[in-house]
Amino acid sequence: MKVISGIYKGRNITGYNITGTRPTLERVKESLFATIQDYIPQSQVLDLFSGSGNLAIESLSEGAKMAYAVDNNKIATDTIKKNINNIGVKNCQVILADYKIALKNLASQNIKFDIIFLDPPYARDYIEKSINYIEKYDLLASDGIIVCESQYLDKIIYSASFTAIKEKKYGDKWVVILKKIC
Repeated sequence: MKVISGIYKGRNITGYNITGTRPTLERVKESLFATIQDYIPQSQVLDLFSGSGNLAIESLSEGAKMAYAVDNNKIATDTIKKNINNIGVKNCQVILADYKIALKNLASQNIKFDIIFLDPPYARDYIEKSINYIEKYDLLASDGIIVCESQYLDKIIYSASFTAIKEKKYGDKWVVILKKIC
């Protein structure tokens, strides 16, 4: 895996061999970041279920102000730390925690995110649960977006407070971008 554009373009990101994770493929990442490019500059980014930190690092490379990479797998968070150290990223906080605890703790810090990436294990209902917590704790900035990835479109469940501004299938993966309805 490589950073596809921005200040860290071409730098390697390791992490393909972490049990229970699957990285966002480069062609999917390239298309996704082209779609969300207007949201990135100076943004606060949350990469929940971060795995290798791929999406957090790409966001920072393309101009995000700060990223939080959360995973409950110690091997994953160690890999993220190694990746950000090898690349020289300074503005990424790595959090080893269950997503529910991490969201509650981030809410207690009054952080509002401009971009939240949700790419949890496909067989679980973590997208719906994560969005419910994001809404409960009011973690999404008023202009913010939630980027959901899943193998199944019907696993991307969200409340009537959100609308899908883009749905696209890439091979066996669906990407849905949600925005708050104001």
